[in-house]
Amino acid sequence: MRMIDVIDHKRNGGELTDEEIQFFVDGVVNETIPDYQISALLMAIYFQNMTKEERASLTIKMMESGEHLDLSKIPGIKVDKHSTGGVGDKVSLPLAAVVAAVGIPVPMISGRGLGHTGGTLDKLEAIPGYQIEISEEDFINQVKDEKLAIIGATGDIAPADKKIYSLRDVTDTVDSIALIASSIMSKKIASGTDALVIDVKTGSGAFMKTLEDSTELAEALVDIGKGVGMKCMALISDMNQPLGNKIGNALEIEESIDLLKGKGPQDLVDLVLTLGSYMVLLGEKAETFEEAKKMLEQTIADGSALARFKAMIKAQGGDERVIDDYTIMPQAQYKIELPAKTDGVVAKLTADEIGIASMLLGGGRQKASDKLDYAVGIELHKKMGDTVKTGESLMTIYANQPESEIESIKELIYQNVEIAETAETPKMIYKIID
Repeated sequence: MRMIDVIDHKRNGGELTDEEIQFFVDGVVNETIPDYQISALLMAIYFQNMTKEERASLTIKMMESGEHLDLSKIPGIKVDKHSTGGVGDKVSLPLAAVVAAVGIPVPMISGRGLGHTGGTLDKLEAIPGYQIEISEEDFINQVKDEKLAIIGATGDIAPADKKIYSLRDVTDTVDSIALIASSIMSKKIASGTDALVIDVKTGSGAFMKTLEDSTELAEALVDIGKGVGMKCMALISDMNQPLGNKIGNALEIEESIDLLKGKGPQDLVDLVLTLGSYMVLLGEKAETFEEAKKMLEQTIADGSALARFKAMIKAQGGDERVIDDYTIMPQAQYKIELPAKTDGVVAKLTADEIGIASMLLGGGRQKASDKLDYAVGIELHKKMGDTVKTGESLMTIYANQPESEIESIKELIYQNVEIAETAETPKMIYKIID
């Protein structure tokens, strides 16, 4: 078999066989296929798409290219969550804690951020001492003892996907539904969980900008998961404005802890409780959504979810004092207010551009090797649908540069905030797919 024939087959609209997909994945891992031919096939897939059967085959072949975690020593139904990413999306942090607090094991393998989206691991590393890399044995024991752990993937989980993803990033094939779905699910299946809830973002701050594309991706992910025997469902949630009020690594840890103390912003609380309720249903700890939601609300009210989060921080070497003292995390030197220029109602807060503004402050990466400034970010004081007066603060910029040096960032934000006479508050959750 020759790689050029595989490329030709897909370029001309053919359906790749299991043998062709296996040949491709083996060549990626063994480095016998050059990058330019891998990239050519990725572009062919981008334009020709893949059938359900091809997507399932590519997922399984990439999963089988590396290690498969065995979590059978952890009793109970292991439930994980995945988000396709967005601005201010710190959901995994409080979500894992509230679900663990009802007795469901949550073994969560998360990623880093790139571009305008933030990564769960980056946020956790704002906590002094927190270790995202622990051994498989320690990971399993921690989930058994504390019911949760959030770590980074080892280099041996789906190594084919790691190589393919790096090329997708530089060949403009990231937003292929077939490639996104197989990438996500190969890692989730390899991570050994029994059940998965997927949060597919839609809107300006998401990879999928339209509800139609988001629905197609969600259905592809659920099809793959169910096809391998995993309990799996998805929901589509809004990313036309940032989630919650805080954007930036240390700031998002603060907001996550605030939520667990019963003081979280409503949009974030609603999403955490919705995703968590479906995790509780898949974990068979409740029979109805309403019952599951009440259980999760109780973990916040009685402090047990906060206790779970604190225990995870301690178990992974982090300074647990952060629960009561946010100042042990890096702090920005400057707090710069951004006042409204007119009266009205906030009609637009373009999520991706506000995320880029936070990245330019140093809170995110333009390339994988960039070093993060954990202290910087943006705190929103107004969201879409909120009224505002001239001179009232729209948001606070947390920076380690004086105001005179971030004028271009301020202007970028102003360009992506619209104040009108009237505006609608966006819907938080659009669709459930199970």
